[in-house]
Amino acid sequence: MDKAAHNSKHLKIDLHTHILPKQWPDLAKKYGYGGWISLEHFEEGKAKMIKDGKNFRTIDCNCWSPEQRIKECNDTGVDVQVLSTVPVMFSYWAKPEHALDLSKYLNDHMAQTVAENPSKFVGLGTIPMQAPELAVQELKRCVQELGLAGVQIGSHVNNWNLDASELSPIFKTAEELDCVLFVHPWDMDMTDRMSKFWFPWLIGMPCETTVAACSLIFGGVFEKYPKLKVVFAHGGGSFLPTIGRIDHGFNVRPDLCATHIKRPPSSFLNQIYVDSLVHDIDALRLLVSKVGTDHILLGSDYPFPLGEHHPGKLIEDATEFSDEEKSNMLSGNAIRLLKLGPSKFEKNC
Repeated sequence: MDKAAHNSKHLKIDLHTHILPKQWPDLAKKYGYGGWISLEHFEEGKAKMIKDGKNFRTIDCNCWSPEQRIKECNDTGVDVQVLSTVPVMFSYWAKPEHALDLSKYLNDHMAQTVAENPSKFVGLGTIPMQAPELAVQELKRCVQELGLAGVQIGSHVNNWNLDASELSPIFKTAEELDCVLFVHPWDMDMTDRMSKFWFPWLIGMPCETTVAACSLIFGGVFEKYPKLKVVFAHGGGSFLPTIGRIDHGFNVRPDLCATHIKRPPSSFLNQIYVDSLVHDIDALRLLVSKVGTDHILLGSDYPFPLGEHHPGKLIEDATEFSDEEKSNMLSGNAIRLLKLGPSKFEKNC
């Protein structure tokens, strides 16, 4: 155990963690076609996520066991986890009624997990984005009936970027509900040049998130829905490091870039939230310089290997931030954005 992490004086709310049910129905059999993920428990505490007969990922029990998660949270000084599904479960490629059915199953499990551990977990649901009407319906159910704090959405929906006009009802509803949209990259290019060296995760994910952020800005979504609360995973990917280039392109090629907005992309940074998962102090400093410490939320990507294994350590070890700034990034911003209420959680030491 890292005693320094365990004895952190700061409340820590981890916005970016993933969870699955321990089991679910045989979806290929239930819906009548392939492409779905199944879970094969092959030894105590380990399971394989299988897609069309191939191992997509091997996971440990901390991906489904609340008890194990709580133990590991206590070991690393994390007080609260915000739960969301593993992005491969989005299933935007599937028939809408089947994606809705799976979303309901996952969301009901999420709500039950939170209800059984209300001082440790907060939930974000999932919605069938390929069918906006059904997505709006499930978004409302997630927030109004299940008590979830919002939903996690993918960086694109099949051939739609997030500025697709078809998606407008979802953003309109999210703004009206005053709930959080957590944008997570998914469905990265895994072919040809991108097939080696884990490139889809190392390079593809940051690029996907950048496309999502630029689509919401250039497509006028942030302008149309100024109160929309959007958090981008992995520090916003490569978006903030390239905002100067993006602004320059807007200025020199307005015929291509300024078709839906009339002010530079950087003017929308006050509407951008990112998690802290950047693994590098210089990158964290850059995030702070672009969006400020009030728009950064602790995120670890627990329980996966690319995550921060001691959530919040990068922030806590930084010498240039005040205790108040660290507290905001580690929990205060999450409390405000997810409307958790300052008295709902206590520091668990």
